[in-house]
Amino acid sequence: MEKKLNTKFTYTEKKDTRSGFGDGFLEAGRKNPNVVGLCADLIGSLKMGAFQKEFPDRFFQVGISEANMMGIAAGMTIGDKIPFTGTFANFSTGRVYDQIRQSIAYSGKNVKICASHAGLTLGEDGATHQILEDVGMMKMLPHMTVINPCDYNQTKAATMAIAEYEGPVYLRFGRPSWPIFTPSDQKFEIGKAWKMIDGSDVTIFATGHLVWEAVVAEAILAEEGISVEVINIHTIKPLDVDAILDSVAKTGCCVSAEEHQYNGGLGDSIAQTLARNNPAPMEYVGVDDSFGESGTPTALMEKYGLNAANIVKAVKKVMERK
Repeated sequence: MEKKLNTKFTYTEKKDTRSGFGDGFLEAGRKNPNVVGLCADLIGSLKMGAFQKEFPDRFFQVGISEANMMGIAAGMTIGDKIPFTGTFANFSTGRVYDQIRQSIAYSGKNVKICASHAGLTLGEDGATHQILEDVGMMKMLPHMTVINPCDYNQTKAATMAIAEYEGPVYLRFGRPSWPIFTPSDQKFEIGKAWKMIDGSDVTIFATGHLVWEAVVAEAILAEEGISVEVINIHTIKPLDVDAILDSVAKTGCCVSAEEHQYNGGLGDSIAQTLARNNPAPMEYVGVDDSFGESGTPTALMEKYGLNAANIVKAVKKVMERK
């Protein structure tokens, strides 16, 4: 579909966002000798092997002991190290929430919690691994920054940026090959939304894999004469409140799009912002109070409504409420 549409952004290659993390992690390690890595028996899946090979004395394989990994990482920060922990998003949050809350977030430890295989696009591993609640869990923790980049290039840039940021960070990324459509030389600004496409009729706020789907939806709607503003919310916390309010003040309505539950995700943060400042019609594109299931990423995105076609439907629905 996207090849035939006149999209404002195009791609010639697909690559998984976890590889963006792996490459960014290696570059961060080369730049700062205090960057260290910890992994819970998933070096290959997290793409941490290159860092381990180049800096073996700065890499620690803790095995299938995620809670212990979080405690070790918290302790390392006392010696000015910048630990990057690596495991699946489900194990990075749900399995170790107590340790993150008590040992990392409470005292603002400079730990980077790097979480791969997030959302439905984990695919065939099924519902037990497809965590769709992690953003909500992490954004509720005081002191925690939550970042969800959209493609390989943005994930690489985000990984390098968080190494220079002081404080705990949750970095979320994924498994499937995904279009690379953002610049390779981009500057990643934590907490600063990126207006990718300017529009006047409706705003789409998207994060992670859904940013590309929002770009495709914009092209579909443009052919129908609907002017869509697309804003990439790569940082869910701290949220760029000014960007949200400025855009909705112009367009009068919005749609949020994310690979996460309705409850607790980006959409809830936007709705809360609008309710407090400038109430406006809004629709959600996300998972509606459901666990996932085993399947291919594309089939699951379609079944659960996380694609351009459903963003288009949500746009048309919200515009009727203006």
